[in-house]
Amino acid sequence: MSNSVDEPPRAPRFVAAAVILAASVMLSRVLGIVREAVLANRVGAGAEMDAYRAAFQIPDLLNYFLAGGALSIAFIPMYARVRGRDGEAAAQRLFAVILGTVSGIAVLATLLLWWWADALIALQFPRFDPDTQALTAHLTRIVLPAQVCFVAGGIVRAVLMARDRFATQALTPVLYNLGIIAAGVAFAGSLGVEGFAWGALGGAIVGALLVPLADARWGARLKLGLRIAPLDPDLWRYLLVAAPLMLGLSLLTVDEWYERWFGALLEPGTVARLGYARQLMLAPVAIAGQAIATAALPTLSRLWSEKRTAELDTIVLNTLRVGLGLAALGAAALFALSEPLVAFVYQHGRFTVTDAESVAALLRILSFAVPGWILQQIAVRAFFARGDTWRPMLLATAVALLAIPLYLALGSRFGAQGLAAAGAIAMTCNALLTLLYARRLHGAPDLGALAGTACRALVIAGAAACAAALAVEIGTKGAASLLQLAVGGVVFAISALLGARLIGDPPIREAIARAASIRRRSNGSRG
Repeated sequence: MSNSVDEPPRAPRFVAAAVILAASVMLSRVLGIVREAVLANRVGAGAEMDAYRAAFQIPDLLNYFLAGGALSIAFIPMYARVRGRDGEAAAQRLFAVILGTVSGIAVLATLLLWWWADALIALQFPRFDPDTQALTAHLTRIVLPAQVCFVAGGIVRAVLMARDRFATQALTPVLYNLGIIAAGVAFAGSLGVEGFAWGALGGAIVGALLVPLADARWGARLKLGLRIAPLDPDLWRYLLVAAPLMLGLSLLTVDEWYERWFGALLEPGTVARLGYARQLMLAPVAIAGQAIATAALPTLSRLWSEKRTAELDTIVLNTLRVGLGLAALGAAALFALSEPLVAFVYQHGRFTVTDAESVAALLRILSFAVPGWILQQIAVRAFFARGDTWRPMLLATAVALLAIPLYLALGSRFGAQGLAAAGAIAMTCNALLTLLYARRLHGAPDLGALAGTACRALVIAGAAACAAALAVEIGTKGAASLLQLAVGGVVFAISALLGARLIGDPPIREAIARAASIRRRSNGSRG
């Protein structure tokens, strides 16, 4: 029996995985905010913090061009096909070849970049003064080896997720953030910002590499072989799928690069302030976008391999509708509560009132980027599940390159706020173009249904934002930021839930009901 758009089929098992990942991402983002609060307190928003942000640029480039951040996208569909078609032995061989060879490339590239760090930093950040450039290069050399852990661990986690084991994927960002926080608190007094860099390296070793290896060996009972075989046909088949993720550009990644590169051309502290605002913006993006998209890919890949295209399209549409509804709510909450949120999280120690006002203004602008970020992460999974990485990445690359003049123009005219606005505009365009392209190629998703969800979500989110803003202004004016945030957050949540129950579309109501059901079962099992 077919299912209408308004009456989605019973959710597949990825819904439970999505809830688990969303919970872990929420915890990770809370820890990420704690991390940023500690950084703000100990380091502030000046040139030293610019150096810390910029120190991740070369490691991020290495990770990107090895497809480290997208290993699950490139590897899960391939691994699932080999395992289903050729059996466990063939899947194990593929695992060993990819793990050994790609990790070897990561080690070699890390050594070369470590050696050339000074020249590369000077090339990318020419407006930094000599002391800031030297500090950036020093911190870069500390955090660079972490990318080997992310790349190797990413391959292991991809195999675990292909086997419906998501716990390690959930733990990795939590342990990474804990490492940064612990080292920052312990050593910031003696080492300054360098303590946070050592924490990033330690968190990557434990969270991104050792824990996945332990889960694979003793949890999934997998053989952990390493095979370096640069001419192996399986490696080249993987590279064919991963190549667009390595060579192409996506605003999901390069938006942060642009903020660093172009922000470094402006006054000192610009990169730091953009980074602080960005971390708060990414909280709803990770919870509503990253978690759902990551959990959905293994299921979507299996449906495509089983030629169940109609079911795949229905799940993609309903996932987009849920993601869009949550995105609108997240964006509205950030916009309405930006000032008390920034003040509560950051305004301590070396982070001044002026810094807080600047970051809050940036956060209000970046909040408009949240729906685009979330829709893009989900929409591309409809391509990746089909083994199609080339066409969406070619589109994303074109958008990323065409956006450069926009960043330059708005940044030079309006400073940090212009860069934030450029990112919001570019990401929204990217998501819309990806959806239109998917519709043309696949005949799905139903854009009319998405538009209906968008209209309902905007009404709900707008009403909730107005209610929260009024509650803060009237009920807690002049009060401490924590009280303002608490009152505004409670009013927003109540208004949003009421609106979702009254006029929310079926996928939103079903997602809320299922999340509540899973939570009740979890509480019952603990009791």
